[in-house]
Amino acid sequence: MDEFLVYLKVGLEHVLNIRAYDHLLFLIVLTVPYVAKEWKRLVILVSCFTLGHTISLLLSVFNIIMVKSSWVELLIPVTIFITALTNIVLAGKSSKNDTITFIGGVTVFFGIIHGLGFSNYFNTLLPGKPIEKLAPLLEFALGIELAQIAVIILVLLMAFIAQTLLRFNKRDFNLIMSSFVLGVVVPLIIENPIWKK
Repeated sequence: MDEFLVYLKVGLEHVLNIRAYDHLLFLIVLTVPYVAKEWKRLVILVSCFTLGHTISLLLSVFNIIMVKSSWVELLIPVTIFITALTNIVLAGKSSKNDTITFIGGVTVFFGIIHGLGFSNYFNTLLPGKPIEKLAPLLEFALGIELAQIAVIILVLLMAFIAQTLLRFNKRDFNLIMSSFVLGVVVPLIIENPIWKK
């Protein structure tokens, strides 16, 4: 039970660590196009992200995939940029006809990219053979899922406050939050060391 709680806590801290805010930024831009009554769709998308994150860690644990960290450090803010820009372009347009399949697939793919950014550290964190790392990996994934659900609840609460007390409409809240996130990630992309090689 103690080991379960250790890896669950590592998963929670991975998402909620303010110094590694890229995960939080992605969750913000994933959430802001939605309102509280669309929570089921959001939980599915967050679970898709966790699935992608877990797949990349699993592939790394079994030494199936290894990616240069410099490329991953560029791709992570690019995924956030794409999601935020999509929010801005589609702001105010109805998403009721959008299928969850396409958005979920993209979210799984982006989760794989984000997971690759943590895969090297995760491998060093866990001693032993790859098969011995499966249980801790699932415990870690559960911690990630719980933390992500907490973040989307917080963002939905912020949206509710902005839309009821401050009289922002859904479109404006989406535009403001997505633009803020763009303002944070564009410098991360431009200043990435990969451009200096």
